[in-house]
Amino acid sequence: MNLTDVPVPDLVPLPVLLPLLGAALALAFRRSPRLQRIVSLAALAAVVVVAGILVWQTDAQGPQVLWLGAWQEPLGISLVADRLSALMLLVSAIVTLLVLVFAIGQGQADSDDETESETPLTIFHPTYLVLAAGVSNAFLAGDLFNLFVGFEILLFSSYVLITLGGAAARIHAGTTYVVVSLLSSALFLVGIAAVYAATGTVNLAQLAIRIGDLSPGVALVLQLSLLTAFAIKAAVFPMSAWLPDSYPTAPAPVTAVFAGLLTKVGVYAIIRTQTLLFPDSPLQGLLMWAALLTMVIGILGAVSQSGLKRILSFTLVSHIGYMIFGIALATPQGTAGAIFYVAHHITIQTALFLITGLVERLGGTTSLDRLGGLAVASPVLATLFFVSAMNLSGIPPLSGFLAKVGLLDAGIAVGTPLAWLLVVGGIVTSLLTLYALAKVWSQAFWRTLADAPRSTETAAALQDGTLDVEPASDPATAVLVDTSPRALPRTMLGATAAMTLVGLLLTVVAGPLYAYTQRAAGDLARRQPYITSVLPVEVRR
Repeated sequence: MNLTDVPVPDLVPLPVLLPLLGAALALAFRRSPRLQRIVSLAALAAVVVVAGILVWQTDAQGPQVLWLGAWQEPLGISLVADRLSALMLLVSAIVTLLVLVFAIGQGQADSDDETESETPLTIFHPTYLVLAAGVSNAFLAGDLFNLFVGFEILLFSSYVLITLGGAAARIHAGTTYVVVSLLSSALFLVGIAAVYAATGTVNLAQLAIRIGDLSPGVALVLQLSLLTAFAIKAAVFPMSAWLPDSYPTAPAPVTAVFAGLLTKVGVYAIIRTQTLLFPDSPLQGLLMWAALLTMVIGILGAVSQSGLKRILSFTLVSHIGYMIFGIALATPQGTAGAIFYVAHHITIQTALFLITGLVERLGGTTSLDRLGGLAVASPVLATLFFVSAMNLSGIPPLSGFLAKVGLLDAGIAVGTPLAWLLVVGGIVTSLLTLYALAKVWSQAFWRTLADAPRSTETAAALQDGTLDVEPASDPATAVLVDTSPRALPRTMLGATAAMTLVGLLLTVVAGPLYAYTQRAAGDLARRQPYITSVLPVEVRR
């Protein structure tokens, strides 16, 4: 019997259970790094397979529900896999697997470094697997409290991962991240309490029925409380200032998985609650303004930066605005564009942060003032960056272009002045993204050392010997690097290439994938497929 013959509800909890089981085994094997790696890779590879089956079977059979425990429905805990959550599971599982491969390659390459602490190496694998379980639980949660639990699982794991190594800058950035996360979690918990007080339930399907019976004022307060908590987690302006200061200091694989996934869990929660609980939202205009300001202010921040990590952190904030753009339109076409954009952005943003980790390894820095000639030093790395940068910028015919076209077309179809303003803002943001990433390409990869400017910091570093020039037969092709440059390990480079190829694969399968997201958006707009799958007939009232 193969997995496709297993009843689908029996597969639904596996994306949560497999990483948790793997985390327990990895912790038990803490004295054997090799066994830890095997267990972690096996657990996440199995999640990829299960998520792929769920995508196929939920598309064919509709939402799949598993009630946990012996509680009478709908009082128990439900895990729900529909087209939206199954797609998010698949993309997140692929990302976590490839980032883990990258992290394993980095750990092997640094194994001879005497400054490495054994504790981070011991706890990384179980903590990372718990993070993956939390992400999966958030996507599958069928009630608000289980969604809160999913957030807390992934957040507590992220607190450990973001501070691995214990450097002062990392601890400081981690403190900011922890404080903001705790604030958003507290707001979310207050929102859950308010929802339960007003409706007597936290089950999402039952809430979809009962919230319609509330007075408009009460429903608006509940919506604002949930939306505020999710907006902080998703880094929506003006609640996005924490992200550029938090992510750049973390280790490369941690930053990559954070950038790819954590904010998207917040976006997923906004999509789920806005479409299921508040389909006729009076906050549509507010969301449109938030989307516009997130796009424009985020990309202006990216343009003004001189460090690659901060540039990418600000573009991450900026492109969250595209997703909120699609949600704010409140049409099936806009929702489909937002879902497609989430899938695209998870893969591309992760690839770019992995590439940044390799740039830092090769050049000893991510400051554009101290880099040059990387295209000569590593043509493969230059190619990976160029492809991913063009994809994020929306150059045709890549998936970034297709995702943006879908959103812009949805905005034009709505046709209101604010929707048209969002369309213009989306185009400007795309052009400025291209400018910011072209600056990175020009300065870090394309220019030669002879063309690199000598800032005061760089000149001082050259003078005191902390910065040196890698020997080259032609000085014009030399690379400005740290005094101890490290080669690019094949495992790390291979994982980064695979992540970039996943982004390109989205372009190849864009037609079927966009059709899938349209079906998912149609289900979200109708709401009935979700409600009837979760609730017994006698409680649909």
